[in-house]
Amino acid sequence: MKILAIDDQQLVLLPLQKRLTNLGYEVKIETDASNGIKVYDEFKPNLVIVDLNMPNISGFEVIKHIRVKRASQIPIMILSGNTKDEAIAAAFDLGVNDYMKKPLSLLEICVRVKNLIGAPRMVSKAVADSNIMIQQRCVGVVIPCYNEEERLLSKEFLDFVNTNSGYHLCFVNDGSKDKTLSVLKELQKGREDYITVYNCEQNGGKAEAVRLGMLHMSKKNDLDYIGFLDADLSTDLADFDDLVKTIEASNFKIVSGSRISRMGANITKESARKIISLTVNFIIRKILSMDFKDTQCGAKVFHKDVIEIAFGKKFVTQWIFDVEIFKRMTIHFGLKKAKSMLCEQPLKRWIHADGSKLSMKDSVKIIFQLAQIAWVYRSKKEYVKYENKVELEII
Repeated sequence: MKILAIDDQQLVLLPLQKRLTNLGYEVKIETDASNGIKVYDEFKPNLVIVDLNMPNISGFEVIKHIRVKRASQIPIMILSGNTKDEAIAAAFDLGVNDYMKKPLSLLEICVRVKNLIGAPRMVSKAVADSNIMIQQRCVGVVIPCYNEEERLLSKEFLDFVNTNSGYHLCFVNDGSKDKTLSVLKELQKGREDYITVYNCEQNGGKAEAVRLGMLHMSKKNDLDYIGFLDADLSTDLADFDDLVKTIEASNFKIVSGSRISRMGANITKESARKIISLTVNFIIRKILSMDFKDTQCGAKVFHKDVIEIAFGKKFVTQWIFDVEIFKRMTIHFGLKKAKSMLCEQPLKRWIHADGSKLSMKDSVKIIFQLAQIAWVYRSKKEYVKYENKVELEII
């Protein structure tokens, strides 16, 4: 039995293809609806699963090609994030057999497939018991790495991508002196569709590593949101997913994690580090004219359409680039609008990881870097001068 699945987001199609193939179906996937129509004519599937909202040619055109142009009555299932009643009614009017709303589980999809076309005679592989949700959104996560050979929590990252569809991890090797690159390449092996390794030959600092990773991931058409996360997982991956759920269900352009101590949260810091953090945060609030509790948390998620604004130019500093991101948003949109686009969300868990490369001496240097930010971003005119200077240096 042959199945054709068409969706513009590859991260949605890959786990679906794997599960249906393991059940014994012959499955082809296509991210371009125009090519999907061609594949349909050649492949002659027993079932078509198609998304509605796709660029250039929508799922409705695919349905019309099957039902009208080819006069075929093969089963058609819609798998879409479009939950509008008029869209659902229009799809059934065109003759679809089932309508599945994202997010939903792979288990449910497979049950619906069996109900429509039956089960294959032969099952090619045993299907894992763990269930995966097919999400409406796809997310890229940038993880900067510098000398992480001993600290990289490979199992945690692999477990996450194996059980959470719609995620693509991008590890940025920031000119590591140890075997970090080899560790990352091994982590990526066989998972190239879900894990990218971006290698910087020279160490440029965390700010530049994150910036290059974010710009690289922004080129992937199937991603809706892109964020960054510390390699030591001081912010839990489950907490990061909560940030994604917030931005997905809102009009915010940036959702930033916050290590605010609150009831029910596991937040630990060294006492001296906490004192410096409070001092630095007071200065940051004055610079930003925003009541941010914690700008420096290493877990943030961005809507794709503000990536160029936030990361297009090199940062002034290596560590306090988070403050620069918020200043760039303010300069571009104005303070009032920028405030409405930013959300600070308390984390359920944050643990200061042993082996942090930021020393107490470095923490003191941050105050001087804040002064540098305040000077460069003191007005839109001065920031434009800085941008022009960076452009000339690149040329």
